[in-house]
Amino acid sequence: MKRLFILPCLILAMAAHAQQGELKLLSYPGRVETANISKATLAKQILADHRLDTVQAWALKVLTGFNAGTGYGEIWIRDFNTFIKGSLKVRSSQDVKEALLLFFKLQGADGNIPDGAINEKQANIGYKYGHSELAPGWASHKNTVETDQESSLIQAVKQYIDVTGDKTILQEKVGDQTVLQRMEAAMRFILNDRWAKEYGLVKGATTIDWGDVQPETGWGVALNDKTKWSVDIYDNAMFLLAINDFMAVKPATHAAKDNWKNIAATLRKNIQKHLWDAKANKYIPHLYLNGSPFPASFDERSILYTGGTACAILAGLHDQKEIRAINQQFLAAAEKEQFATIGMTVYPPYPVEVFPNMAAYLYQNAGDWTWFGGRMITALANNGMPLEAYAEMSPMLDRVIKNKGFNEWYDVRTGKASGSGDFRGEAGVLFDAINQLKAWAGKVK
Repeated sequence: MKRLFILPCLILAMAAHAQQGELKLLSYPGRVETANISKATLAKQILADHRLDTVQAWALKVLTGFNAGTGYGEIWIRDFNTFIKGSLKVRSSQDVKEALLLFFKLQGADGNIPDGAINEKQANIGYKYGHSELAPGWASHKNTVETDQESSLIQAVKQYIDVTGDKTILQEKVGDQTVLQRMEAAMRFILNDRWAKEYGLVKGATTIDWGDVQPETGWGVALNDKTKWSVDIYDNAMFLLAINDFMAVKPATHAAKDNWKNIAATLRKNIQKHLWDAKANKYIPHLYLNGSPFPASFDERSILYTGGTACAILAGLHDQKEIRAINQQFLAAAEKEQFATIGMTVYPPYPVEVFPNMAAYLYQNAGDWTWFGGRMITALANNGMPLEAYAEMSPMLDRVIKNKGFNEWYDVRTGKASGSGDFRGEAGVLFDAINQLKAWAGKVK
């Protein structure tokens, strides 16, 4: 059933500023349409919305730790990358710096970066753990189906520098290499080990959008003889973001071993050429390199991928016209499920018949993750769409307040909060998105 909803704090704006435009009631909490709501009105309501202050305050209480949440013992770099700015508000810069350096200490000889770092006494979950003389007392593991660990660490270093201004981290020695050298080695790992030459793009195992589980039953996070290699937008958008961040922080005097500017330009061109479906205004899920894991009768291209698409927008791959078209698809998908927001991972979900390792509506298969939905809010705010960002974040804020905290994911059919509690990824992206909107509102005169 369709639901009518309007942002409570904008109801008065509609009445008081009727001469400036009409705010229409539409279905789905978070969808708004307006002829002409003034920037001043919107800014005033954003700054007066106490939900934003509440959620940020709660986020800072959660972000005192570095592990992903109550359900995880590890510091996961893909998670830490999304809450590092909040961490720097409540932890010392030295603490955050040491957490970043830990991943460089655990870096492989080939440049690869692990997923998780955990106290070796807790390393008993079933992963294939690695150790390093540079990090005594720590163990690491890597979900090898992913290709985002290296990109995540580089992005995290950039954010650390942005907040602290501390560029000395780049010259910090880890073993016989500086952090800057290790950052480049991490990117070189992707070019050496995770590069699909036929497309000039990053490859990884077939998963659901940004997920870390293969379709086949078994230990789905590790490469095996059933792995189907493919190219998708998430891995490539993350790598493009990482290259841009590396070029932004590297000293002008640093002689890079590779021409990263040209590599970034090649990525942009090939993403547009091979992954973006301009007619449908969406990314195709996968380009397969050694065959598809799905039957020919299954129309995978009908599935909308939201998380990787949000990362593509953050990487600067789309203009505002395209972003609006993408956003409308996110909203249309969310309207199809009672408790969904634009953070729903994919839609429609993969049927269990073709993805036996994860049932439909479970976890990354059309579960709702603010961890990525919140990134889309930031993307909208960054691209001149503050009304949409504020409106579409609203149900996410309400959900946090209703559940009195942050959760890993939500069931779009029941609204049930699922997965880890105190999920720092959700806390971090909402903290950042709220900051973006408050900064915009503060500049409106």
